[in-house]
Amino acid sequence: MSDFPEVTYSVDFAVRRRGRLENPAARQLGEPAEGFIPRVARLLALAIRLEGLIRKQTIADYAELARRGRVSRPRMTQIMKLLDLAPDLQEQILFLPPLPRLNERNLRPIVGCIDWHQQRHLFEELISRLDKSGKSA
Repeated sequence: MSDFPEVTYSVDFAVRRRGRLENPAARQLGEPAEGFIPRVARLLALAIRLEGLIRKQTIADYAELARRGRVSRPRMTQIMKLLDLAPDLQEQILFLPPLPRLNERNLRPIVGCIDWHQQRHLFEELISRLDKSGKSA
């Protein structure tokens, strides 16, 4: 038994037709379709899962992850860098309701900051800025 707790998530992906969710009325009202999980939350959950595979030595390194996932090594690094966020920020992202324009790219400057207190401050600013721009749109 490992000393690290294993986290399991069940994901229900919405059925898409011609690039739109099956329930377009819900999307127009700004409410997520039932079972909708933001992409950034799915990427973070993936990073957590992949890190677990590396710790268990099921997969050797990020290069092998990139090959198996058919993505570039830099993209794999971008995804795995989400694990550098403060644990409470990771939890917020995993359980945050969908927020327009919150994505991995917006989190890169925060991930690049080593100080967790500074990360929290930057994250609050980002959420506030995205929330204001979402209300004005």
